[in-house]
Amino acid sequence: MKIVKYCLVFICCFTIAISRPSDESNDKKDETKSDLATNGNSIQNAIEKVFYHGAQVLNVYAENVKKIVDELIAKGGAEEWGGNKTHFDVFIPKDNVPRIKSYLAEKNIEHKIMIEDVQVAIDSENPSMIDSVPKMHHLFDESKLYFLTTPAWGHHMKNLVSRPGHKMTWRSYHRLADIYGYLDYLAENYSNIVSVGSVGNSVEGQQIKYIKISSGKPNATKFWIDGGMHGREWISPATVTYIIREFVENRQAHMPDIDGIDFYIVPVVNPDGYEYSHTTKRTWLKNRSKGNDSCVGTDLNRNWGYMWGGQGTSEGNCSIHYRGTKAFSEPETRSVADFIVERKDNMKAFISFHSYGQFILIPYSYQSEILPSDFNELEEVAEKAALAIKSSTGALYTVGNSAKLICAVSGVSADWAIGFAGIKYAYTIELADGEQGFIVPAQDIITIGKEGLAAVKTVATALHD
Repeated sequence: MKIVKYCLVFICCFTIAISRPSDESNDKKDETKSDLATNGNSIQNAIEKVFYHGAQVLNVYAENVKKIVDELIAKGGAEEWGGNKTHFDVFIPKDNVPRIKSYLAEKNIEHKIMIEDVQVAIDSENPSMIDSVPKMHHLFDESKLYFLTTPAWGHHMKNLVSRPGHKMTWRSYHRLADIYGYLDYLAENYSNIVSVGSVGNSVEGQQIKYIKISSGKPNATKFWIDGGMHGREWISPATVTYIIREFVENRQAHMPDIDGIDFYIVPVVNPDGYEYSHTTKRTWLKNRSKGNDSCVGTDLNRNWGYMWGGQGTSEGNCSIHYRGTKAFSEPETRSVADFIVERKDNMKAFISFHSYGQFILIPYSYQSEILPSDFNELEEVAEKAALAIKSSTGALYTVGNSAKLICAVSGVSADWAIGFAGIKYAYTIELADGEQGFIVPAQDIITIGKEGLAAVKTVATALHD
């Protein structure tokens, strides 16, 4: 009997091992990871994984809060996460927490702790598949092996084993290979409406894959959606892949809203940064382009060729918001822009998903005094999207001009979409954050995915008017 029981344990554990997502971001035992390009041609030396024990995120409140945050960053030891006109969230490494808090207190600047320990937040963000198995810790307790025959266990194992052809779950954050595998799965199994290709390659040679979901109608209206422009914003690709799933696998549920529209969707614009944020540094935002010194990466949402180089950017390549050497200096932005321009005829909508803040942002970002000529119409549709989100999940998203709501930022994709490509409805959507910034617990993926879906469907409906 013991042999049978232990065989069952082995079979179940083996099944989970081959079914779990490829994300190993929470493996504390392995503090070094090899940074590998998926094409296998780029293998770097093992890099020590960054941990954030004792680091904190502070909410800083002040009338001139952006100026204060910039001062903290200039002093070293602080990093901007997100915020608006009244407050900003600032990441402080462990060694600098006392000094920064003392400085804020000395200047009578209001602040409070948003994240007590950043590593604790990260550790709870993305549970592995095995952690989601009920009572999994009992498996090796011989007296409790009865669990293997319970209905709950049987249902769970059925779900794991019968999932067809892909690893995506929307219960955890997935690595690039899983995301691309899902796109390929859809292309193979829904070939009547789905095609998959590459808009180009990243700095490190990764493909930047897109999926086209076709309406099957001649001269269809085109709708662009992207995510993952910033590596650390994991909820963005998760939301975009959720939308893809709904529009392909549950297509009829979203008719007639999406009828007659061809969707072009890139889940991960910045594959190198996304992978690096999984393997090495969870808070990594930029791509992985190499500069002339030890500082790496360009902020891809400061690199677009419309009003490039102005406010809200940096010419120093060690800055988190380094804009690059010139507009479209990075292959990621250049490839996406070229792809859109080649297809811009009848492209009427553009949404770029970011994190965080619960904003639906309307161009222009580069200057608060300048608005698109049809700003009122853009705002009306955005307000409807916010109402749709509220009806879907209860979440409240703020609508407005991005420069006025947050701060002026130049070289962003939505500005380029309207100002250069001539796309009518262009928005940046900053997704929900809960209470941990862009470290969003995986249990919230589906809820936030529904919010992104509601926004896209609202804009799609406007295209029919």
